[in-house]
Amino acid sequence: MTPTDTHCPYCALQCGMRLHPAAAPRDPGAPPVEVGERPDFPVNHGALCGKGRTAAAVLSRAARLTAPLVRDRAGGSLREASWDEALDRVADGLRRTAARHGAAAAGVFGGGGLTNEKAYLLGKFARVVLRTPNIDYNGRFCMSSAAAAHRAAFGLDRGLPFPLEDVAGTGCVLLAGANPAETMPPALRYFTRLRENGGRLIVVDPRRTRTAAQADLHLRPLPGTDLALARGLLHLMITEGYLDEEFIAARTTGFAGARAAAMAHWPERVEQITGVPVTQLHAAARLFGAAATGMVLTARGSEQHSKGTDTVRAWIDLCLATGKAGRPGSGYGCLTGQGNGQGGREHGQKADQLPGYRSLTDPAARAHVAGVWGVDPATLPGPGLSAYEMLDTAGTPGGVRALLVMGSNPVVSAPRAAHVTRRLRALDFLAVGDVVLSETAELADVVLPAAQWAEETGTTTNLEGRVILRQAAVEPPPGVRTDLQVLAGLAARLGTTDGFPTAPEAVFDELRRASAGGPADYAGIDYARIRAEAGVFWPCPGPDHPGTPRLFLDRFATPDGRARFSTAGHRPEAEPPDARHPLHLTTGRVTAQYQSGAQTRRVTELNAAAPGPFVELHPHLAERLGITEGEVVAVTSRRGRALAPARITTTIRPDTVFMPFHWAGDGRANTLTNPALDPVSKMPEFKVCAVRVEKLPGGGAP
Repeated sequence: MTPTDTHCPYCALQCGMRLHPAAAPRDPGAPPVEVGERPDFPVNHGALCGKGRTAAAVLSRAARLTAPLVRDRAGGSLREASWDEALDRVADGLRRTAARHGAAAAGVFGGGGLTNEKAYLLGKFARVVLRTPNIDYNGRFCMSSAAAAHRAAFGLDRGLPFPLEDVAGTGCVLLAGANPAETMPPALRYFTRLRENGGRLIVVDPRRTRTAAQADLHLRPLPGTDLALARGLLHLMITEGYLDEEFIAARTTGFAGARAAAMAHWPERVEQITGVPVTQLHAAARLFGAAATGMVLTARGSEQHSKGTDTVRAWIDLCLATGKAGRPGSGYGCLTGQGNGQGGREHGQKADQLPGYRSLTDPAARAHVAGVWGVDPATLPGPGLSAYEMLDTAGTPGGVRALLVMGSNPVVSAPRAAHVTRRLRALDFLAVGDVVLSETAELADVVLPAAQWAEETGTTTNLEGRVILRQAAVEPPPGVRTDLQVLAGLAARLGTTDGFPTAPEAVFDELRRASAGGPADYAGIDYARIRAEAGVFWPCPGPDHPGTPRLFLDRFATPDGRARFSTAGHRPEAEPPDARHPLHLTTGRVTAQYQSGAQTRRVTELNAAAPGPFVELHPHLAERLGITEGEVVAVTSRRGRALAPARITTTIRPDTVFMPFHWAGDGRANTLTNPALDPVSKMPEFKVCAVRVEKLPGGGAP
C-alpha cells in the first residue's frame, strides 16, 4: 500500500493527513494504517491535534462493529446476523410502520459527519423511497442558528465567507462563544499569527479558556446574554463615531431598526444584564471600531440558545455597521463544529432543504431536483419535523414510529437526553447505522456496521466552504458495508431499484447536477479537480469557474444585493435561575474528546487525557457549598440529575458551572440541558439552563 492523502474524520477544519501502511510486525487487530503529516494541505499545513493523530485507532477491529446485529424480541439481546437478514428486517420495519400509520411515521435521522454523498443519498432515500417529510440531522444542534442568520442577513449561508488564512491578516477579531484552542487546535495558529501581525483578539466567553487566555481583551458575560452584549457594542459604535455611513448607505438596508435596538442597550444597562464592566465594553468598542479591518466569528457559545438566530444577527450587525463585511480582510463567519457540518446541511438531509441548499417549499427548486431524480415534483413531501421535534415525539401518535439513524448518537448528544432515550425506546422500530456500538445503537432493533473514513472515498465541505476529498486507504473488514451500499440495499427492498448507486463518484456526479444553479452550486467540482487543487470553494457553477474563496465582495446574495440589519433586543434565557435552581449551567467540549464521544472514548490515549466527566465550579461557590476538589457532586436541573467530580477553578464565573458533554451514564451533561427551541432555527438551548449543585450523602460516593 502506498501512502494515501486524505483528511481527518473529526472537526470542520478537515485537516489534511497522510495515511501510511502500518509498520510490521503488528497485532492482527491493530489499525492497518498510521497517520502522518500532510504539509501541502493549506488549512493545517501538517499540524494535527491529538484526535487527528490517533484517528486510526478506531479502525481497529477491537474498537468497532464488524457484523450486523439484530434483536429477536423486545428486551432481548442483540445477536450477530447476516446482511440479508438485517436489511430485510429494516425494510420490513419501515414498510410495516408506513402501512399502519402513514408515510410520515417513518423517519430518518442523519449526521453532520456523513460525507456529502451520504447526506445527499440519505435525503433522496427519505423523500423518494419512504416518501416521508421527516428527515433531519444532528447538525440542527450545531450550525442551525448561524445558518439561519447567514441566510437572513446575507442571503446565503457558508460558515466562513473567506478562507481561514484571512483571519491572520485582519485588524481585529471578535471571537464569540468559541474555544478553538481546545475544539480545533490547528486553527489556533491563525489567531497567533493575527497577534504577531499586529492584530487584536477579543474573546467573549463566560469561562477563561485556553483561547481566552491569549486574548487582548476577554469579556465574560453571563451565559445567555450575548445578544445584549452585541447590541451594547453596536450602541457604542454609534455613540463613539465608528459607523461606516457610506457602507451602510451603499450596501445595506434596515439600519434604522438596528439603531433603535442598539440605543435601548446603553452601557450601564448592558453591564447590569451581562456582568461585563462598562470599561470593558468601551475597550472592546475601541479595539473593534478603530481597526481598519475586522471580523466577528461565532461558535456554539453564542448560537446554541433559544434566541441564537437573533444573537448571531446582532453580531453580524456589528460588522455591517462598521463596514467590516463584504470587503477583503473583513466579515462575519461561523466556526463550524462537525466534520461535514457545512456540506451536511447543503444537500438534503435537513427537514426543509433540497440539494444545493434549495428550499423544499420553492416550486422551481422542487421541479429541478425532481427532474434529476426522475420523479414527479408533486410526490416530494414538504418540510418535516426538526431534529429535536422528531425525537421529542418519537413513538407517539402523530410522531415518527420507526426511525433510521445514520451517524448520530442522540442518546448522548440531544438535549433532555433521558426523555429522548425514553422516546427512542417507545418506537415500534429503530435501526442504527454506525461504526461503533454507540449508546443509541444499543437501543436498536437492528444495528448496521458502517465503513469508516479511511475505508471509503467521499467529499466533505470544511468550515471555509472548501469541498475536499477523503480517499480510501484500506478496505473495510469483511462484514462491514458502506452507507451507500446500505441505502441501495434498503431502496431495492422497498421497491426502488434505480437511482441509488454505490460508487461515491457516481453519487457525487448526480449531486453536482442536483445542486446546479442552487445557492450551494457544486456543478463545476469533480474528484479530479479536488485532487489537483487541494479542494474547491463553492459556489462553482462550471468547470471553467475558479471557485469562490471569498463571498460578497461585489454584492450580497439577497435579491437587491444588500445585506439586512436586524432589530431584536435582549430577552432572558428560556429558563432563568430561581431559588431551587440558582446557578447557570453551560456545556462544551474538551480537547481530547469529540462530540458524543462514541469514537474518541474508544481511544486509549484520548481517554488517558480526558477519562471522564467533571463539573467546573468557582472556588467561592465550592467554599459556600462545602465542596472539595475531586468530590463527586450532583448537578440537578428540572429535567434530571448528573453526577461528576468537582473541578475547582477560577476560570469559571461564580454564578455558573460548566460540564463537558462527551459522556453517557451518570455524567451525561445533556440529561440536564433545556430543549427550548429557537423559533427560526429550531436550535435547542444547550448553552444555558438553571441548575443546583449539591454534595452527595456519604461524602461523595455516587
